[in-house]
Amino acid sequence: MKTNSFFKSAFSSVFILATSFSFAQDMPTSKDIKMDENTKINKSTETHPSKDIVFNTQNTKDLTTLTAAIKAADLTEKLQGEGPFTVFAPTDTAFEKLAQGTVNGLLEIENKEKLQAILTYHVLAGKFTSEDLIKAVKKGKGKTEFKTINGKILKAMFDGKNLKLIDETGHMATVTTTDAKQSNGIIHIINTVLSPGL
Repeated sequence: MKTNSFFKSAFSSVFILATSFSFAQDMPTSKDIKMDENTKINKSTETHPSKDIVFNTQNTKDLTTLTAAIKAADLTEKLQGEGPFTVFAPTDTAFEKLAQGTVNGLLEIENKEKLQAILTYHVLAGKFTSEDLIKAVKKGKGKTEFKTINGKILKAMFDGKNLKLIDETGHMATVTTTDAKQSNGIIHIINTVLSPGL
């Protein structure tokens, strides 16, 4: 079963967290997260921390699907707002993993409400840095839950190597890049589109 959803990535003060450690001993700090070998950072994912989430997505060529989705869902004004917001942004590659025709279908006007539900499932109210996320997982003894702005629950866990997000359907996304600062929040890049279980 493929997942549906929309949100993409952009950044400037992006960094990969990496070091080795034993999960059995304790949960890591944010600096202990080791991204997998498929993680790639390039200049096309850089953003301006003085600009808002929408500006940065519109001006990042890797975020064309996200930009189109935000516009189609009429979420531009919302994501230009004061916030702050934490966005888990799927890459273009993540969207390409969806079933053929899914993206185009969701961009149709008759699917606007469904698209809104998917996009807002990738957004938390408040600014959660990678350190905040790791602390929450540690407090929950390896797992925690966050309520997204659409009211659905998004789970987070640490698998001994990477920070993972688990959606309402049980599908999992890896956080591959963290802490892209925005004027109205923060973006973390993920490698899979999440579904609120529509």
